[in-house]
Amino acid sequence: MTDVTAAITAGGQSSRYGGDKALAVLGGRTLLEHVAGSLEACPVRVLIAPAGKYALPGWTTVPDTRPGQGPLAGLEAALTAAPPGWVAFAGVDTPGLTPVYWQALAAARTPDALAVVALDGEDRPQPLAALYHTHLLPQISALLDAGERRLRTAAPPGQTVFVPGLDAAYFRNVNRVGDLDA
Repeated sequence: MTDVTAAITAGGQSSRYGGDKALAVLGGRTLLEHVAGSLEACPVRVLIAPAGKYALPGWTTVPDTRPGQGPLAGLEAALTAAPPGWVAFAGVDTPGLTPVYWQALAAARTPDALAVVALDGEDRPQPLAALYHTHLLPQISALLDAGERRLRTAAPPGQTVFVPGLDAAYFRNVNRVGDLDA
């Protein structure tokens, strides 16, 4: 993971959660700290969030390029802020991620791939915990310019490696307060 930039998107409104989910506590740590811990091996770390909202040592805060436009806009901000190469892009509400998860995705990269996306136990792509190459930036910007907001459109057909068979615990997602107890 020493050749990968870490990026966490934490600019959402947490409307379903009812409060700031980045600061929600699970097992004595905030969700933001859980996700950041999974990416600690990355030498460059970018937090996509409003300036001054969170303090995360070792991370550079970068604002959304298009506030309120969802995680695809967060990915655009991450790819813009990252040096050329791979970006490990994660949502702040995915506390089950670990270094082992990211290593599995990094090991699956191929020379012609521009995205590496895990498949959950039901073979559904998990684009909010995936690797994206900075070469995707023009495509991501074009999608956003055309009104697209779905993150799943970021992974180009034929240039995406899908990784099956990973532990279901990695895909835990916190959207509501009750999800912390699940």
